[in-house]
Amino acid sequence: MAKLQGAFTALITPMSAGGEVDYDGFRRLLGFQLESGIDGVLPLGTTGETPTLTDDEEGALAKIALEACRAYGKRAVPVILGAGSNSTRDSVRYAERAAKLGADYALVVTPYYNKPSDEGVFQHFKAVSAVGIPIIIYNIAGRTGKNISTPLLRRISDLPNIAGVKEASGSIVQIMEVIETVVPAHPDFAVLSGDDALTLPLMGAGGDGIISVVSNLAPAEITALVAAALKGDFAAARRLHYKLLPFMRAAFIETNPCPIKFALARKGLPSGALRLPLVPVSKASEEIITDAMRQSGLL
Repeated sequence: MAKLQGAFTALITPMSAGGEVDYDGFRRLLGFQLESGIDGVLPLGTTGETPTLTDDEEGALAKIALEACRAYGKRAVPVILGAGSNSTRDSVRYAERAAKLGADYALVVTPYYNKPSDEGVFQHFKAVSAVGIPIIIYNIAGRTGKNISTPLLRRISDLPNIAGVKEASGSIVQIMEVIETVVPAHPDFAVLSGDDALTLPLMGAGGDGIISVVSNLAPAEITALVAAALKGDFAAARRLHYKLLPFMRAAFIETNPCPIKFALARKGLPSGALRLPLVPVSKASEEIITDAMRQSGLL
């Protein structure tokens, strides 16, 4: 399979004031992303509030995203569908759904809360990889309670249909170890940042891009940053990084996706309510986010 490179937006799920999914707003957001030049989109990730979406809502959002990206005639736009669960049986089912709908990739997070052993994590990905759709591993110990060590990732990478990793361990050293040890064995294995603020150092170390939260609001800017780095123009990438850094920090001042949904609403883009247990950001955070948007030229 071809290596996945570029900027990919982990899409929010816009909702009405009453908490119903705003499908028309989702179509508008997709249009904004596509016209801004984003390289690809990820519906049904954590940023999309999947823990509180029903299977029917997830299926409808996936179909809308795939239809919009397939109908976009200016370039190919890969769709990565979230397929994570702490139940291997459910994760396999979600990967099968992604494959049936025609998604390009499935994003599969480390099983959370259960805290499986390394062998349990390996067997989880082995079961999901057997579905046949290319799999992006999502390593985010801060949410799952389990870090995928580099030796374990190297072992998982030998499974069929493993296309890459979304690295949100928070450790640039671990990211470099992945690039050092996994990529030589599998040259098409993509190493994508899962932290907006680490995109520049990850790409400087030889990584391939970002699955971004910030690009919900700034798709053109994040795409330009990644494109510059892929071309080796790190002076341009660095300028964009430091321009966006105030907002990159503010976007995670409270639990994602609460800040980015506020920022989108502040910009007049579809956003809407959050579903409990998530709640809107505090007034103090609103001020910090708004100020960061101005500093980064996004307002």
